[in-house]
Amino acid sequence: MIRGRKFTLEKVKITEVGPRDGLQNEKTILSTQDKFEFVNRLVESGAKHIELTSFVRKDRIPQMADAIELSAMVLPKYSSDVQFSCLTPNTKGYEAAKIAGFKEVAVFTATSESFTKKNINMTVMESFSSFQPIFDFAKTDGIKVRGYISTVVACPYEGKIQPEKTLEIAERLLDAGAYEISLGETIGVAVPDEIESLLEVLLKKIPSSFLNCHFHDTYGMAIANTKQALSMGIRSFDSSAGGLGGCPYAKGAAGNVATEDLVYFLTREGYDTGINLEELVKVSQFVESKLERNLNSRTYIAKKNVG
Repeated sequence: MIRGRKFTLEKVKITEVGPRDGLQNEKTILSTQDKFEFVNRLVESGAKHIELTSFVRKDRIPQMADAIELSAMVLPKYSSDVQFSCLTPNTKGYEAAKIAGFKEVAVFTATSESFTKKNINMTVMESFSSFQPIFDFAKTDGIKVRGYISTVVACPYEGKIQPEKTLEIAERLLDAGAYEISLGETIGVAVPDEIESLLEVLLKKIPSSFLNCHFHDTYGMAIANTKQALSMGIRSFDSSAGGLGGCPYAKGAAGNVATEDLVYFLTREGYDTGINLEELVKVSQFVESKLERNLNSRTYIAKKNVG
């Protein structure tokens, strides 16, 4: 440090999606108490943005059947310190989230007609019609809305997706009122050149402050893709503790980039995530014990073996 001068590390926002996007794709269903403990440990590690649950039909996604109960346990305890969000695919889910006390919700669509049909049994345009009322209600209620776009680079059914298609969907979400667009590289096949091509198109029309990258790690490219996105000004990323999750509609798709791997990388690169890596490793150790399967996070495995 130069004498008399302090350097402030540039902050990067990490949205921890493990409790929702991660657990939603796990075969083992955690108890509500275990989920509560999972979230407690995430908060203790320094996580400030956590996707907690999803208000969906219990028969469709039984992993999220306790959304109301979990929200009642978590939000009164941490709502002033942590920004919790939840997925609300329709107005019924939105109303439940509002009653539960959420100040941020998320809606989702995709670039691919085939994927959207498989995922939510709608066309892309029908998905917009279904969640437009959510934006309308949220404006009145003072609730923030985040927009997810799946298959931004490739689709398991339609193959390569042109960046212009992603731009079209992103602009529609922003025009509707989304404060941030999460760009889902759903099946984890992208390489940095493809992320560069995507962001070059988007950033001509959309400021980087409105964009978030949501990488999956099927081919081990998530951190390389993160580095590319960072170099182009993106400062918001999704991840899940231990690399939880996956995509049920994409054969072979691995989980989200592990939060440990992301925090390790960003910290070594000189960014401030606000998350303590050692505490985060303990979070994944807890989740691993409850899921009764080995987690794939490289950083978690390395730290566990050293310990």
